[in-house]
Amino acid sequence: MSKHKGSAPYTEHMMKDRAGILLCIFGVCLIYFLFTLFRMQVLDYNSYQSKVIRQITVGSSLAASRGEILDKNGEVLATNQTVWRIYISPVDIKKASKRQNKDYAAIVADGLSELLGIEKESILKKAEMSAYLDQTILKNADRETTNKVLAFAKENGLSSMIHAEAGTKRYYPFSSLAAHTIGFTGSDNQGLFGLESYYDRILTGKDGQYISAVDSQGIKLPSEYTDYIESEDGLSIQTTIDVYIQTQLERCLEEAIAATGAQNRSCGIVMDVKTGGILAMATAPTFDLNSPYKLNEAMAEDLKALGLDETSEDYKKAKSNLLYEMWRNKAVSEIYEPGSTFKIVTAATAIETKAVTPTSPFFCPGYYVVGGRRISCHKHQGHGSIQFTQGLQQSCNPCMMQTAERIGADAFYQSFVSFGYTEKTGIDLPGEGMGIFHSAESLGVTELATASFGQRFKVSVLQQLCAVAAVANDGVLVTPHLLDKILDQEGNTLFTYSPQIKRQVVSEETAKTVSTILEGGVSGEGGAKNAAVSGYQIAAKTGTSEKFDILDANGHSYLRIGSCVGYAPYDDAQIAVIIIVDEPTCAVKYGSVTAAPYVGRLFEAVLPYLGIEPQEGEAETVKTQNYVGLSADEAKKALKKEGLSYTVIGEGDKVLSQTPSPNTLLEKSTGQVILYTENEKTETVVPNVVGKTGEEAMRLLLGASLNLEIKGIKDQAYAKDAIVVTQSLPESLKVEKGTVVTITLLYMEQME
Repeated sequence: MSKHKGSAPYTEHMMKDRAGILLCIFGVCLIYFLFTLFRMQVLDYNSYQSKVIRQITVGSSLAASRGEILDKNGEVLATNQTVWRIYISPVDIKKASKRQNKDYAAIVADGLSELLGIEKESILKKAEMSAYLDQTILKNADRETTNKVLAFAKENGLSSMIHAEAGTKRYYPFSSLAAHTIGFTGSDNQGLFGLESYYDRILTGKDGQYISAVDSQGIKLPSEYTDYIESEDGLSIQTTIDVYIQTQLERCLEEAIAATGAQNRSCGIVMDVKTGGILAMATAPTFDLNSPYKLNEAMAEDLKALGLDETSEDYKKAKSNLLYEMWRNKAVSEIYEPGSTFKIVTAATAIETKAVTPTSPFFCPGYYVVGGRRISCHKHQGHGSIQFTQGLQQSCNPCMMQTAERIGADAFYQSFVSFGYTEKTGIDLPGEGMGIFHSAESLGVTELATASFGQRFKVSVLQQLCAVAAVANDGVLVTPHLLDKILDQEGNTLFTYSPQIKRQVVSEETAKTVSTILEGGVSGEGGAKNAAVSGYQIAAKTGTSEKFDILDANGHSYLRIGSCVGYAPYDDAQIAVIIIVDEPTCAVKYGSVTAAPYVGRLFEAVLPYLGIEPQEGEAETVKTQNYVGLSADEAKKALKKEGLSYTVIGEGDKVLSQTPSPNTLLEKSTGQVILYTENEKTETVVPNVVGKTGEEAMRLLLGASLNLEIKGIKDQAYAKDAIVVTQSLPESLKVEKGTVVTITLLYMEQME
């Protein structure tokens, strides 16, 4: 009994302790609950509110339009095209299937598969994802396809299950023009290459959104639970590209590839020497910006030649590599050995440092020995005794090597740096290549000798043009650029680019001296004669470099790069041009033949367009009139007055027909018109003049009563060493007398 009596207070004490513990636990829980409630309702209110909103709302994106890309004259290079996203609502498909006891997933999949050309299984899989309100079936559908889809949905009572949402897709009106410079966008309209990539943040707008609330069944709540966030379109950029000049450059590059059989593409740039604005930049062959993942014809042939199974991984990898090669901007991203075009820089450095004067004497036996190594001149028999001017114009390697010795390694290296070769140009394009040159410490006598004529180091095509343009610009080096203006959605100018001057690399006097020498290399007996344009004074230099990173079985280089760089007018340059032809396979691989003619043709097309008038001395031309209906005597008098010769065929008194037709441009010195006074016309046979001199060709064609149009060399068209390389009409073809035959004349001597 005593035991039980003693335990009562103990039991009561324990109960009190337990009650206290429970009370404390309850208090802690209550405090935790209140704190959690406070945290959720006050401290983390915004976060939890967002989570709830996300669970009960659905948003429809309101795509912003990407800004346009324009040429310098306002021509649209890149714009937007309305497209539609075709999507389905799996939630509504499930509801309708339950409500009407039909397999709407299969019905939707069957119909869309047939209309869109997409596998049924793929659509069916998405249609059965019943937890989702929105599943995309096709992006970027055109209007016609979208209308067919919506008509199918309406006719079959599927309008709540199949939907179309308008959006935009990038569109390039000129398709392939300036493709490597403009670049293109990806599936989400993001810039991937070129200007589209570099200015992506400026061009990209800010998407808006239409937000609506739904209940647990996916049914929209009243309109008071909706919100609208307006989209903000991207800004546009106006570039320095000129569509006309770009078109002419691409035409010349295509002609160069066709004529030379270049295996590793061709590229070119046209630049405003005073501002650095890029008027044209191209790589050929080009590709279609509206179908960037389709290989161009040349690349497709390369892929086909591999003979790979189209389903194999090797095929996919090869195609991917070819696509990246096709997209790569050769003028900016790749580097090459500039060859003799670099002699312009060597010459400018030598004259600036007073290492030579234009009349400094040199002797070329056909080689020069440097550091125990015999280095040849392109003219193996040698140039003999020459002055520095002739050494540059005729691209004499021994002259340049001896000149570099006089300059000295330190001054040569400093000039190389000053001309911008050891830094990127700073152009507003992604993926700019960086040149490779000797360090100042490793520029020994042999390295200095080979560098003097542009071998054994590499630069980008853009770097080379910028350096030469500095000479054209009175010695001032500027930053090349493509951006001209940034425009808002209404076309108002928000920003205008100001030309960026880097530094004065040589004096104005030096620059003018070099320009005068280079002009003589075009108009005189230099290696750039094929770049001549009648009526214009052009400064130019050609180059032919070896590719030492690819050798034959005997360890010899066998691949070449032909190039030509020039500017005009030589004494007040407005534009500079460079064209390179990589790995030509024609008989004569020198830049004087593979590149110079196309630089000349480009100048011929562009200089008048820029308002630069030809000087006196250009061959006089006249347009033929319509002489039909005139008496023979009246037609003769008119032709005499116009300075054209004529031949009358027939015994009649009235001109019934003529060859060539009215408005044909003929040179006064050679042009002739055939007048027919009887209905029966007379024919002649076209002679073969390819391989003949200009003088021989003129004699043969005019002797056959044919008219003559000359392309290529014109100022000295009938010089004995200018050769016909093409004629527009084939040999032995019978044509009417007076028909115009176009011939192309080039100097074919082996000169860099």
